[in-house]
Amino acid sequence: MLSLPSVPRRVRTAVGALLLLAALTALVVLPRSDRGTAARQDGAPTRITDGDIPWPREGQAAVTLEGSGRVLTHGAQRPVPIASLAKVMTAYVVLTGHPLRPGEEGPRIEVDRQAAHEAGVGGESTVVVTPGDRRTERELLHLLLLPSANNIARLLARWDASSEEAFVRKMQRAAHDLGMRDTTYTDAGGIEPTTTSTAADQLKLAREAMRLPVLRDIVSTREATVPGVGRVANTNTLLGTSGVVGLKTGSTTPAGGNLLWAAKTDGTHLLLGAVLHQRAHTTPAEGLTAALEASRALIDGLRARPRSTGSEG
Repeated sequence: MLSLPSVPRRVRTAVGALLLLAALTALVVLPRSDRGTAARQDGAPTRITDGDIPWPREGQAAVTLEGSGRVLTHGAQRPVPIASLAKVMTAYVVLTGHPLRPGEEGPRIEVDRQAAHEAGVGGESTVVVTPGDRRTERELLHLLLLPSANNIARLLARWDASSEEAFVRKMQRAAHDLGMRDTTYTDAGGIEPTTTSTAADQLKLAREAMRLPVLRDIVSTREATVPGVGRVANTNTLLGTSGVVGLKTGSTTPAGGNLLWAAKTDGTHLLLGAVLHQRAHTTPAEGLTAALEASRALIDGLRARPRSTGSEG
């Protein structure tokens, strides 16, 4: 019988390595989130997979299905200005230090002269308030998250930590604790372009923020009446459409348009997403319109997709 020459050991090793590489290339494994704290909503959570997702044409985005422990991203996940998305962390830090039960108004906080003076100054998003008025914590959170008032963000920061600078340090510590390694907070409202983050990092915050009943209730509110201020509308105009139940808009010229969103799929599962840096360096209005449109297309595309179930692998 004719014997074949033995294959050298180095060749066998190289062939084995190539076969392993081919197998790994064929198997697409979606990355797990850093914290992995999302609880399963049933024994075998629904999962979303990459492919034919209507991602935005510019900027960056990230999505996750609550309970799946996995995140899909699009675009370079590099820190960019996030504008008023910073207010989600402001609210999170305030509620972590001063928790409210559902329906509870919380302590009354005096409006200082600085918050009143800042109304309408510098072209920022603000609300008119009267010095000496005492507004509840919940009322101020409405003004922070619905009309996105920067003067209220700074007022809450001073109330919580005596100064905005001290409060920002608390924001940064919270980001670190949540595993937001690519996020830097330099102000409470997000007006500074040095307040930066990534879409993937913002999802880590969104997941924790939506676990706070009061915050979840506020960000799902289209409009509210605040005594001494009047009726205020939510800047997130997607609320009530495409299953959207939150979270927060943000837009400046350097940041472009940004939207951190939460949307229900079938009444059981919650989609979370972040769309950042849309039409940056145009106008805040143009950027926000682009972010809302891109987010709607992304949400509708994901909600229409068939989703498989099964244990995580």
